[in-house]
Amino acid sequence: MVRIINYLERTSDEGKKFFVLELQGGMEMVKSQVTGSFYATAKKATIPSTFDELTCQALIGTDIAGAIKKVSSEPYEYTIRDTGETIILHHRYEYEPEEVSKQEYSPEKSETTVDEFMKGRTEKETVKNNLLVNAE
Repeated sequence: MVRIINYLERTSDEGKKFFVLELQGGMEMVKSQVTGSFYATAKKATIPSTFDELTCQALIGTDIAGAIKKVSSEPYEYTIRDTGETIILHHRYEYEPEEVSKQEYSPEKSETTVDEFMKGRTEKETVKNNLLVNAE
């Protein structure tokens, strides 16, 4: 299972704005190649959507059948935020649906309606990174 943890606005090559959903897999324990110590991490990937921003906000926390898989890619530069170091990567992470059926699969639907989710919220409030924030 993967969980929708966030959404991000992107712009297509044609200049159109759209939203991607950020997915996160389950926690994994990984051994550091430098220190030999274990640390907890989770793989993340984004998938494009046709949803508006309000729908993307309401989908945060929804679980979807599938996994985040590491796939080979053309080499590209990546800058580590914490250190500023630039490295060359040869992989990326992609969402891989679980084969619920050969024809189609469906995410688990939240029972919360958009109206229930937004009840008591002002127009200036929004959800960013799973937190309710004032949009000002």
